[in-house]
Amino acid sequence: MDKIFPKIHNEGYKFLVIFVIVTIALYFINGFLGFIGLMLTVWCYYFFRDPERYSINDDNYLTSPADGVVLQVLETDGPKELGLENKKFKKVSIFMDVFDCHVNRAPCSGKIEDIVYKPGKFINASLDKASEDNERNYYKIKNSFGEEIIVVQIAGLVARRIVTETSIDEELEQGARIGMIRFGSRADLYFENYQPLVKVNQKVIAGETLIAKK
Repeated sequence: MDKIFPKIHNEGYKFLVIFVIVTIALYFINGFLGFIGLMLTVWCYYFFRDPERYSINDDNYLTSPADGVVLQVLETDGPKELGLENKKFKKVSIFMDVFDCHVNRAPCSGKIEDIVYKPGKFINASLDKASEDNERNYYKIKNSFGEEIIVVQIAGLVARRIVTETSIDEELEQGARIGMIRFGSRADLYFENYQPLVKVNQKVIAGETLIAKK
């Protein structure tokens, strides 16, 4: 039953109520409009789904921070917002469309050393410049090896709010929920001393797909 009717994220309840009320009103106007409203209500329910995920629980691996499709696997400078612009990191970018689960998860166990919010634009999250121009939220996690692992939530063309569910100094388990982004977005993962295991256009699942290995 959980696969057919998964639980939904707390952020979704108010939207679901709005969609239901609008759908009922549309049914009184026109049956077809009501049907369209029903389909949109079902979509809203599944957009905010928050299923359980089961991580490998091994910090020799990094798991995906998001559901979606891999956009990039490359080497680049670290985020300047965290003062890491002079260090080289490997970066994996994951695009979440409006049909993906949007709950983001920790790629490793460790302690959150910093969380930095950066306001910005809302251009298409699949574009390269979204990493620098869009509204985004940075998490710096120190893993069990004492290394810095960075997760960046990036708002997309439709997304207008990034939700954080963790705090600085919080200890996380691999695959733990760290937040979500509403309506189409992207997640970037920065790391050192791991070798990527994924390729561009690969479908990944938050908390479960192995992104990189020691």
